[in-house]
Amino acid sequence: MRVLVLFFCFSSAIFAQQEKDSLLTVEKDTIIILNDAINAEENPAIFKDAELKSIDSLWSVSKFNSPLIDTLEYFIADKDITGNTSQILTTDLLKKRLSVLNNTTPFNLAYNPALEKVIQSYLKYRSRYYPALMAKAKYYFPIFEQYLDQYDIPLEMKYLAIVESALRPKARSRVGASGLWQFMYGTGKQFDLKISSYVDERLDPVKATIAACKYLSKLYTTFGDWDLALAAYNSGPGNVSKAIKRSGGFKNYWNIRPYLPSETAGYVPAFYATMYIFNYANEHNIYPELPKFFNFQTDTILVKRTISFAQISKVLEVDEETLTFLNPAYKLNIIPYIKGRNYAVRLPTSKVIDFLEKEKDVYALADAHDAKRERPLPKYFEMDKRIRYKVKSGDYLGKIANKFGVNVSSIKRWNSLKNSNLKIGQRLYIFPKRI
Repeated sequence: MRVLVLFFCFSSAIFAQQEKDSLLTVEKDTIIILNDAINAEENPAIFKDAELKSIDSLWSVSKFNSPLIDTLEYFIADKDITGNTSQILTTDLLKKRLSVLNNTTPFNLAYNPALEKVIQSYLKYRSRYYPALMAKAKYYFPIFEQYLDQYDIPLEMKYLAIVESALRPKARSRVGASGLWQFMYGTGKQFDLKISSYVDERLDPVKATIAACKYLSKLYTTFGDWDLALAAYNSGPGNVSKAIKRSGGFKNYWNIRPYLPSETAGYVPAFYATMYIFNYANEHNIYPELPKFFNFQTDTILVKRTISFAQISKVLEVDEETLTFLNPAYKLNIIPYIKGRNYAVRLPTSKVIDFLEKEKDVYALADAHDAKRERPLPKYFEMDKRIRYKVKSGDYLGKIANKFGVNVSSIKRWNSLKNSNLKIGQRLYIFPKRI
C-alpha cells in the first residue's frame, strides 16, 4: 500500500511543482495493522444492497460520473520520509489530541498508525512551510467559512483547499485542474464557473468556493458521510461506490480505504494531518506569518470599460503584484468590460476612494493605450453550452475535434483522457467555441 504525502508547493521560490505524480511507499504491514485494529465492536453499520443501488443512482443522476478533481501534484516521494520517521510527539499524546478533535468534528479522526505516520512526517519535514501557508489562510479562510456555513458544510472543510492547492489560487495541475479547489474544466462549467479568453472563474476565490460547496453538498447527499464525501471529491463518486461494494458494504472510510485508488488512500489522511497541525500549531512552535492583507481590508468596484492592471497601477500607485493577488481570475491581467457580466476589480480599501476619484483618469489612460496599440486586444469569447457526444464507429479524437472546432488536447482535458483511445458508445463532454 502506498500513502501519499502532502507537498506544500505554495511558492515557486520554495520549491517547483513536480512533473510527475510520485508516491510515498509505506510498509504493507500498515494496512495489516489497520485491519487488525478494526474489530467487531468498532465496525460501523454497513450499507445494504438497496442502499448501494440508491448511491449508484444518486451519483449517476447527478452527472458525477466524470471526476471533478485531478489531484494537483502536492505529493512527493521524499526519500527522507520513506523510512521510519522518528517521533515528534508521542503516540499517547497524539491519541489524546485526536480524540479531542474527533469530539468536535463530524470527521472520523480516530487514531490509527497510518495517520500517525503522515502527521509525524509533516511535522518533521514540512513544519518550516506552515508559517507562510497560515498567513494565506488568514486571508482565505474567512471567505471559505462564510460559504461553508451558508451551505451547512462543516467549517473544517476549509482545510481541503490546502490539500488541493496549498492555497494558491492560480495552481494548475498537469492535466488542467485549476484554482484553490482544483476544478477540472468540464466540471467547472457544470457548476457555473465561466471560463473565457480573459477570465477563469475557477481561479476566483469566492465563485470557486461556492461551486465547491455545491459539489460537496451533493456528495454528502449521496453518501451521508463527510469522510466519504472527501474521498469522492478526490477520486469521484464512482470509485468510492465501487470501494464500498468491494469492502462488503462498509461505509467507514478506514474500512474501504484499501479498495480506493492509491492517491485517494493518502488524500483523506493528508486532510486529517492538515487539520491536526493547524489546530495544534502553537504546541509545535509553529506560528503564522503576518498576512499582507485580510479579506476585510479589500473591496470591489465594477469597471465601466476594459482596463489593465498596469493602467490601474500607474494611476493609483498600487503595485501590480497586489492586483494580481487580489484578482487571480483575470488571466491576462486585464479586466474586460462585457455587458451583463459585471466584472469588478478588488482593491485594498485604502485605494477604493482613490479609484472612485481617479476612475476617469484610468479610463483615459486606457483610451490612450488603445489608440497606440498596433494590434487590438484579443477578442472575448467563452465556451458555450457543453455537448455530451456519443462516440460512433469510425470516430477518433481528431475527427471529433474538427467537427466541433476544438483541439484534441482540449477534448482530452475536459474528459480526463490519458490517451487517444476511444470506445464505441463512450460519452465525451465537448464545449464548442463561440466568438
